[in-house]
Amino acid sequence: MSFGRRAFLSSLPVAAASLSLGTSIARADTSIPASDPRLSPRFIGRPDAPIHVDEWFSLTCTHCGHFAETVFPEVKAKLIDTGKVCYRFHDFPLDQLALLGAMVARTLPADRYFAFTDDLLRTQMQWAFGRDVDPIEELKKHASLAGLSASEVDAINADETFRQAIVSRQDKDQSFLEISGTPYFRINNTPADSTIALSFDAFNAALAKAH
Repeated sequence: MSFGRRAFLSSLPVAAASLSLGTSIARADTSIPASDPRLSPRFIGRPDAPIHVDEWFSLTCTHCGHFAETVFPEVKAKLIDTGKVCYRFHDFPLDQLALLGAMVARTLPADRYFAFTDDLLRTQMQWAFGRDVDPIEELKKHASLAGLSASEVDAINADETFRQAIVSRQDKDQSFLEISGTPYFRINNTPADSTIALSFDAFNAALAKAH
């Protein structure tokens, strides 16, 4: 999905009282150390795999959701689980709801991150875009299945320092890598064409071309 990221983060897809970003984020303390486990890499597969794939995604990006639901299962089964690919995930939230989802995901133990984000991406149309649903309450339901209570999610949402840390990292990635849409992929640190997300064959062909 192409975007104007700041415009997305400035919009209020859910109640402002539930997700306060706005001007407060600019004043937030950014003193989270790089050693904070919430900011450590999130990946699946063998670290010594010959091919490293990095994906930047948003939990409310419909293209990311489609990729997670229709293409990634085959990527995981045939390339990651077989030791050919190490796959690393990068949070790139397009709006405040996705930002809170990323904060919740990174608060979980690292070994629960993939299952949680994969679940949210696959069920995106129900919890984030469903008719007559409160997306925050739906997010809390998913978080509870991962081991976090509603009050813990509220505490995560109130952590402006952590929120700013994710946004700051995102800003750096967008500026340095010139990311203009999600999902965005790099193969062995080389940008991949956006068609990589269309099918497993396209994904596998991109790997063969880059490797």
